[in-house]
Amino acid sequence: MPKRNAFYAQSGGVTAVINASACGVIETARKHRDRIGKLYAGRNGILGALDENLIDTSKENARTIAGLRHTPGGAFGSARYKLKGLDENRAEYMRLIEVFRAHDIGYFFYNGGGDSADTCLKVSQLGERLGYPIIAIHVPKTVDNDLPITDTCPGFGSVAKYIAISTREAALDVMSMSRTSTKVFILEVMGRHAGWIAAASGLAGEKAGDAPHIILFPEIPFDRAAFLKRVSECVRKYDYCVVVVSEGARYADGRFLADAGTSDAFGHKQLGGVAPVLAALVRDELKLKYHYAIADYLQRSARHIASRVDVEQAYAVGKAAVELALRGMNSVMPAIVRKSDRPYRWTVGTAPLDQVANHEKMMPRSYISRDGFGITAAARRYLAPLIQGEDYPPYKDGLPAYVSLKGIAVKKKLPTRR
Repeated sequence: MPKRNAFYAQSGGVTAVINASACGVIETARKHRDRIGKLYAGRNGILGALDENLIDTSKENARTIAGLRHTPGGAFGSARYKLKGLDENRAEYMRLIEVFRAHDIGYFFYNGGGDSADTCLKVSQLGERLGYPIIAIHVPKTVDNDLPITDTCPGFGSVAKYIAISTREAALDVMSMSRTSTKVFILEVMGRHAGWIAAASGLAGEKAGDAPHIILFPEIPFDRAAFLKRVSECVRKYDYCVVVVSEGARYADGRFLADAGTSDAFGHKQLGGVAPVLAALVRDELKLKYHYAIADYLQRSARHIASRVDVEQAYAVGKAAVELALRGMNSVMPAIVRKSDRPYRWTVGTAPLDQVANHEKMMPRSYISRDGFGITAAARRYLAPLIQGEDYPPYKDGLPAYVSLKGIAVKKKLPTRR
C-alpha cells in the first residue's frame, strides 16, 4: 500500500488514560514514516473529520507526545456523536470521504467505547459501500468495562483503583465519626448498564465487616425492603454503613432509580443522581444521619492515582492499532487477552468489530454474591490485577505537571460543511 496519511480521534467520555493510547498511536506511527505520512487528529472526535477541523500532530515535539502518557482528559477534544446508518444519512459519509480524499487519509484510528466501535465499523465499510479504500481500527476505551471480547477496557483499571481507594478512605472517615455523627455514607459511581465500577469498590474490603457493606449493581433489580433491612443490620452491627451504587441501579421493571427523563446524543437515558434518591430513602424510612458523594468526573480523570497496568494496556492498544493497520487488517480492534491471574499476564489480541459494536459485556452473575449486595472470590480474582501498580505523573510545585498541545490546525481545502 502506498504511503498515506492517518486520522486519529477520541470519542465519548474521556478517561485518565485515553491520552496514553493517543501516545501509543502517534509514537508508533512516527516509527513508520515510510508507510504513514502525517497523522492528523480530529478536533472534538469525528466532528473534526466532518468539519475538516484537523490538528497536525507532526507539529508537536516528541517530549510533548510522550507527556500524553501521563496526562488525563482528551488532548484533542472528544465528542458524543453517533453516525447514522449509510442509508439514513449518506451525506455524512460522502462528507467524510471528501475530507479524507482531500487530505489523502488512508488510515482511521478511533479511540472510544461501544458506540464509537459502531462508528468505526461504519467507516471501515466505506471502501466496500462507497468505493473509498480506508483501513479503520478501533482503539478500545471505556471506564464502564463493557466492551465484549477484550478481557478489560483501558480506562477501567484506573477508575476501579480510584473507587476502591476512595471507598476505603471514606469508610475510615465515617467509621471514626459514627458514634455521634454520620451513620450511612453513599457513594455513587458510573455504570449505566454494567456494574463493573461498583464491583471494584469491593476490593476495599478484606474481611467481614469492612466497607463497602452494600453494593448495588444494575444487574440486580433494586429491592427497597431488602436494602433498608441490610442498612439497618449494618448500622446495628458496625455502627455505620457504606453503600456504593451504580448510577444505573434500577427496579425490577427496568426503570432507573434516577431517571432524569432526558437522553444524550447516543440515545442513552440521562440519569439524575441515584445517591440522593437512596439518601432520601434512608432519611425518611430509617431516620438515620447520612452523607452522600457522587464520584462523577473525578473517578475518570484521576490520573494521579492511575493503575500502572491500565496505563500500560492503554498504550499497548494504541501501538497495536497502528501495527494492525500496517498489516492491512481492517475493521478490527486490539483486545486485551488475559493469560493468567497470578501472576497477572496479558497480551494483545484482535477482535472483529462486528462482534464488538453495539454489544455490551455485563457483570457475570457468578461475580455477584448470592444476596446481591457484594462481590465473590471470582470477581476479586478478576478485578485485583487490574488496579496493580502506580504510575505517578511528574509533579511541579506540588501539582501534577500535565502537558498541553499546540493544536496547530491543518489548512482547510474544502468549503465549510452546512
